[in-house]
Amino acid sequence: MSAAHWRSGSRSTNYPIVNDRPGPTRILHENAPKLAYGIDSVGGMNRFDSDTLDFAHSAERRIIHVDMDAFYAAVEQRDAVELRGRPVIVGGAPHRRGVVAAASYEAREFGVHSAMPTAAAVRLCPGAIRIAPRFAHYATVSQQIRSIFGRYTPIVEPLSLDEAFLDVSASQRLWGDAINIAQRIKNDIVRELGLVASVGIATNKFVAKIASDIDKPDGFVEVEMDKITEFLNPLPVTRIWGIGKVAAKRLADLGIITVHDLKRIPNERLIAAFGASGHHWLQLARGIDSREVVADHAVKSLSHEVTFAEDLDNDDELRATLTSLVENAAARLRAAELRASTVQLKIRHYDFTTRSRSRSFAAPTRSTAKFLSTAVGLLTTYRQQYRGAVRLVGVGLSGCGGAPTQSDLFTESVALDTVTDSINQRFGDRTLRRAAGLNNKS
Repeated sequence: MSAAHWRSGSRSTNYPIVNDRPGPTRILHENAPKLAYGIDSVGGMNRFDSDTLDFAHSAERRIIHVDMDAFYAAVEQRDAVELRGRPVIVGGAPHRRGVVAAASYEAREFGVHSAMPTAAAVRLCPGAIRIAPRFAHYATVSQQIRSIFGRYTPIVEPLSLDEAFLDVSASQRLWGDAINIAQRIKNDIVRELGLVASVGIATNKFVAKIASDIDKPDGFVEVEMDKITEFLNPLPVTRIWGIGKVAAKRLADLGIITVHDLKRIPNERLIAAFGASGHHWLQLARGIDSREVVADHAVKSLSHEVTFAEDLDNDDELRATLTSLVENAAARLRAAELRASTVQLKIRHYDFTTRSRSRSFAAPTRSTAKFLSTAVGLLTTYRQQYRGAVRLVGVGLSGCGGAPTQSDLFTESVALDTVTDSINQRFGDRTLRRAAGLNNKS
């Protein structure tokens, strides 16, 4: 985006000590200047206040999107002082077709980004420190962040472990305007957890999410309703949800590069070329998004999978891998204070044929032993029917809910899981593992 459309305020480097460790150097303070769109100073913020448009939502609606900066990597850097200021890659091993789950901003300077193969990331940044993901630990930290959200509004819609929408429209009567609430949330997160979040404030979810991403890291952007058009127009069309590389290429062939370009195309032409998606994209390009923030957006499933460096045809090694996957998924489930009623097995063969099998319980559980015995049973039955080398194996836990059963509370296996989770969260996910999973090197 051109600098003519926005400016960034300076940030304080006067940061507090968090848990005897220095906090991030870029911290949002109550009176620090923030980034916003417009020219008139109002309440310490620069915001737009003209060019009123006819939108399908109220100007009084205030949505905050909070997005943690490089979340997994930031947690690792917070927890280990020797990692601070160094390039950190959280992801699978490069020799096992591992994928980057998160990269610190030091690693991103070398072109490393999430979802890229770990091997490629290591080539770009040979000096990076690779750390195996600790998903159960990240889930615990995520719960701590959500408890902070809950102080300011009950209307919180988590999208993942590291981001959420908050509707603070009614909360403004108690806490002041959305700007003040967002400042408080950022300050609480950094002071209590030693982590940094970027926030976007707008009258709808679509614009708020873009706003939180436009000035990362440690971003703070508010877009008033009457300046949504000016905010969106210069952005590339790939900023619109649902427009990926393939759609962007087709749009480029039509001369559509920016959001402004898209808005100049008649609705009928977009529908003819892209179906209902074309109409949806046009609505978003116009800044129209009437979706509500859905409170208590429940997690329906958790899954883990691994792609082997070399296709695998050994049942013992498959079971070892499956054991590790079940342990990781079950630990995340318990960290989120959930139980699951269905176990799903996913197998992809050397020829990319993919099949899945599932089995459900009479009542939800959080027992690793129960999940594992079910998953191994599914694998055994599957391998009796289908042989051949396996490229990928995955396990999913679904039908998630939060209410424990009496038997669940007092079983020996769940007590063991609780102790195991505690040790692994402190010392790393691989500290305590079942013997059946020791052959797994992913």
